[in-house]
Amino acid sequence: MGTHFAEVTLLITHYNRSQSLQRLLQGFEELNCTFGQIVVSDDGSKPEHLQVLQSLQHSHTFDLITTPVNKGLANNINKGQDAVKQPYTLYVQEDFIPKQAFATHFQDALQLMHQNERLDIIRLYAYFPYPYLKPYEKGFSEMVFKGQLWNMDHLKFYYYSDHPHLRRNTFFQKFGRYKEGTNSDQAEFQMCLSFIKHDGKGLFFDAFTTLFDQANSSSEPSTATFRADWKQNSTPWVRMLRWGYLKYRFLKNTVQLLTYQR
Repeated sequence: MGTHFAEVTLLITHYNRSQSLQRLLQGFEELNCTFGQIVVSDDGSKPEHLQVLQSLQHSHTFDLITTPVNKGLANNINKGQDAVKQPYTLYVQEDFIPKQAFATHFQDALQLMHQNERLDIIRLYAYFPYPYLKPYEKGFSEMVFKGQLWNMDHLKFYYYSDHPHLRRNTFFQKFGRYKEGTNSDQAEFQMCLSFIKHDGKGLFFDAFTTLFDQANSSSEPSTATFRADWKQNSTPWVRMLRWGYLKYRFLKNTVQLLTYQR
């Protein structure tokens, strides 16, 4: 028996990874999960990928939003969200795959959104746990932003994330649109600052690696080619360099938050 999330639009952003998109759509199909609407927002993909997307529309019903040229992830999310019709949005980039536990815990997340109108977002995946969490219920914790300087974990600024999450359709009204004309990491961080500045409230799923897998194949690798490789290096001198960099970044992010204006 399937699960239909009538109040939810599944919003997927896509760029030149049509095989990954097909895998994501098939993943939800295999879990018998359906949504009130599916929006695929494409960021000016190559013709061969657009042909696959148009073909997929015959087997998977979705609204395809296109643009003639690549404008970046921020624009892709903005125009995709503009097409959303349902009161809730499940945002997922095309390189994720839903896992077996998704349906049950996503139902819980939706129920928690219904129960607490103060919640703006529920995060369903992450690389690392949010540093300051307070137990909530149903396997979720409330994220608590601690602005004091002695709370020096730089990850506290990532109160919001572009990773898979559930949010209300009024998200833009409260926090503004994604800042266009910059790379995806910078656009994401600007939204983090807006989320904190405008008193955003959110939950974090404790078992954050159990609902989705992220899979970048050699044939369809990550499109975020601007990220520095040295940050992933584990040699001692690089670890020391990274330690200093994170202290600098913490202070920089603190100033950015204090001076942020939407």
